[in-house]
Amino acid sequence: MHRRDLLTAGAAAAGLLSVPRISAAGASQPIPAAIGDGSGVLRRATAADHRRRLANIGLCQRAIRTCLRKHLVTGYLPGQCCYNLGEYPSRQPWEPDDWDEQELDRLRDQGIRLIQVHEEWNDSQRLFGSHKLAPLNPAGFRRFVDMVHRRGMKLIVYVSSGYFEQNDPDFRPEWTVEGDRPLVEIYFRYAHCSPASPGWRAYFLQHLVRILDDYGVDGVYNDLGYRQPPDLGGQASGDQVLAFAENAGHDGALADLLALIYSEVHRRGGVVKVHRGNVLAPQTDLKVYDYLWVGEGAKQGDRFREAVKGHAPYVVPCLDMSRATIGNEDELYLHAIPYLQFPLLLAGRPFTGQRAVIPGIDYPPPERCFWTRHCRAIWKHFQANPNGPFSYGWWDSVPGRPAARPTHARWLKQYLPLVEEGTWAWLEIGPSDLFRQALPADVVASAFANRELFLVLANYATQPAAIETRDPYVAVADAAAEPKTTWRLEGRSLAILRRWSAAS
Repeated sequence: MHRRDLLTAGAAAAGLLSVPRISAAGASQPIPAAIGDGSGVLRRATAADHRRRLANIGLCQRAIRTCLRKHLVTGYLPGQCCYNLGEYPSRQPWEPDDWDEQELDRLRDQGIRLIQVHEEWNDSQRLFGSHKLAPLNPAGFRRFVDMVHRRGMKLIVYVSSGYFEQNDPDFRPEWTVEGDRPLVEIYFRYAHCSPASPGWRAYFLQHLVRILDDYGVDGVYNDLGYRQPPDLGGQASGDQVLAFAENAGHDGALADLLALIYSEVHRRGGVVKVHRGNVLAPQTDLKVYDYLWVGEGAKQGDRFREAVKGHAPYVVPCLDMSRATIGNEDELYLHAIPYLQFPLLLAGRPFTGQRAVIPGIDYPPPERCFWTRHCRAIWKHFQANPNGPFSYGWWDSVPGRPAARPTHARWLKQYLPLVEEGTWAWLEIGPSDLFRQALPADVVASAFANRELFLVLANYATQPAAIETRDPYVAVADAAAEPKTTWRLEGRSLAILRRWSAAS
């Protein structure tokens, strides 16, 4: 991509340009930059806009006495998608084509602004002449990067600052601690390379820079593959240099490495997403990520919500639907939106599961490996149901969930105005003057103040709850709704309300 094209794409992604969307009636129309991404609102804001924003913030400042967390929303892209490029391992490399052009159009029109590709983008097993830190199909990948950028979206790619194939010819045992047991799953045997290893750092960071510079991607999704090295006074093994304090509340060497990665990506205007595992976050006060992906292995929504609601923004929750069960698709948003979180969409090419049955690959037996078993179940279903419903990723259910995508689109449309650039959010409000009486047990309220003032109400109980707001609001989901102050919230449900005024 030429620099001028890259700047144009970047401007669209930052909200400075308009890109098309599909309206509820199906007609193509521009999606306002302030809604699509955020920063465009500051270019167009009038004195009246700023007056309304400041008045709404002041109202919340006076009315809300306590909350779990208060946060200023800046640079936030909530519409994110994990895009399946194709199968890997595979009989032949994936090849983006017109189908992907159309799929990316659909995702853009839905409000997706950040595309994430997982490990199928690389060649971790060196099946096609590449390797784990480079694209499996360089020409095809360059075409895909261009496809994403032409639509004003950003693209981040899977890397790991810890995991590396033990059988790779570049692997060096001294990068790991003595006695390291690799992660053996489906087709790979990944050693845990230590963040305290200078040899591993040199190898990984040089390849990271090449990924960013040679392919023009907009950042990385870093699957940490982390095992904590010994403390300063511990016994080093391999080529480790023990330079940092390490304990349950502080990841010393990891934080240092992640801060270097963050700086290198942001030097290029990029994005960093981090995944430590399950519901965990890196233990550090340093700024080491823009987005934290959580949820792998999480099976129960209420426990998951409580475990991650205190993490610093921005959290991207992905309840593991390969193992979890939900009452309905709305539950994913019930657990997320009140805490300034929005679930990841799984999309792209159907995830067929064929990667679990490729000849010549040494697979762990299904009875001992969940991912072999899960992917083969998806493959079996795909063969019997070639027209769907499809699964779309490692963490998707089998069979797939036809309601997942339209539900994501419906809630994203409601969520985007809440998190417009410059919004102040009060999450899980305590005592306040926004309501005429204390909130019922198991009801959580959060406030989002900008040019408009929104309340998010979530009822985590199974029984309905009655809530009375001090001021009149209208339900965002109902375009014809009348303003009112009394609200009946059904059990296990979520409502987004906009404060009403005669001027609105």
